[in-house]
Amino acid sequence: MEKPVGEPWEDRRYFSQTKRGYILGKLREWQNSRSIPAIWHGASVFDAFLLTAAAQVGQVILTLPYTLAQMGYGWGIFFLIFYGILGCWTVYLLTWLYFEHKIQNARENRTFDEGHILQYHEVIGGVAGQYVGRIAFFFNISTLTLASVIQLIASASDLYYINSNLNKRQWLFLVGALSNVSIFLPSFRHFRAGAVLGVLTTTITAVYMTAASRTNGQILGVQHQGPKSLVKFFTGATNALFTFGGHGITIEILEAMTSPEHYKYVYPTVVLYTLLLIIPSSTSVYWAYGDILLNQSNAFAVLPHSGWRNLSIVAMVVHQSVAYIFFVFPVFLVVEKFIGVHTKQYYKRVLVRIPVVLLIWFVALAVPFFGPINSVMGAFLVSVCVYLIPCLAFYWTYRDKEAQNNSAVKLPSWIPNWKMIHFVNALIIIWIVVIGCCFGGWASLTNLVRQVHSFGFFDKCYQCHPQNS
Repeated sequence: MEKPVGEPWEDRRYFSQTKRGYILGKLREWQNSRSIPAIWHGASVFDAFLLTAAAQVGQVILTLPYTLAQMGYGWGIFFLIFYGILGCWTVYLLTWLYFEHKIQNARENRTFDEGHILQYHEVIGGVAGQYVGRIAFFFNISTLTLASVIQLIASASDLYYINSNLNKRQWLFLVGALSNVSIFLPSFRHFRAGAVLGVLTTTITAVYMTAASRTNGQILGVQHQGPKSLVKFFTGATNALFTFGGHGITIEILEAMTSPEHYKYVYPTVVLYTLLLIIPSSTSVYWAYGDILLNQSNAFAVLPHSGWRNLSIVAMVVHQSVAYIFFVFPVFLVVEKFIGVHTKQYYKRVLVRIPVVLLIWFVALAVPFFGPINSVMGAFLVSVCVYLIPCLAFYWTYRDKEAQNNSAVKLPSWIPNWKMIHFVNALIIIWIVVIGCCFGGWASLTNLVRQVHSFGFFDKCYQCHPQNS
């Protein structure tokens, strides 16, 4: 069915060949929601919220008190809110480009095999050209692969706080082995239970951090001196940028939804939820422990030993397992498409995923010091993938009047004209290049060089006490 000129993309009639087909589809959706598979199968707006929220904030919640120690209360909270707002805007752009790609395919009668899942780089390449798509592919897949590595390393590090009789490398062997179950996920549409776990566990951790800090009170002689150097300040700013860096799986979440046009309301809600978690928890820990956090980037290192602390650590490890699946899944899809089994039998897809998890596991074992590299990754990968590429691709797609007039999404009432969109995008590009890439990159690399002497490949227990290494 060809889309009538001027008809808004949100009109659901365009998605169905007949009203009867649409009604039957809704009946099947309702029937599935009342059956046992509803535990794990979901494609609703609420499922999209759960998926996005679970992927948005995880291990970084433990490093934000460290960020406040580097930046101070005011600047730290400002940057968290500011990057949350920028994240909402760039996700809105990505959603817009997703619809544009879909409508262009429909106009040109391009079809995909049944079961094909669109990805970030395919959408960007489809609307802005293959060259831009290749750039998006490099930055997005690199970011997601390294994020998967980080989840394994962070899980082993957290478990070490519970039981130091096993060194971090031994914990990493166990965590890596368990991560192999991720190869069995068919799609994000089959991950409702995992998403619920992801949201629940970060909420538990945030509540524990807030309650434990307020209950135990401030340590003796606590100080809150705020920014002490530009290196620390911009390293903290980069970590704040990294907090809202879950854009790499946005397209896969849209593909899992039955009503992707509503996602523009989902992400702002997720950002609000995230801020309600991270601001009280990070300010409480910083209030209680102050500048001692400058030497402890993980909040678990300063919070008192207790059963509640152990429960929170277990909750965070469970979340990191969920986050690992989120981040590695798009990498699976890329490998499936490269091998040519993406739309083939399920067992073939599972088999080609095995080398991916083994490689990520190997890298995690080889570079267990990945923590200091996080901010470098945020400055040079996340900033480009999350903020620069959506803004640049949007400009390139709608740089002329003809493209603007034929846009799959009409200008909303709160945006006066196309010039305003391009102006806002230009400001974001300048900010991210200067503050994120230049100053953030300089600070992150400086911090990395200062710690490089402590790195050791295949280290048994990075940053552990000598007796445990």
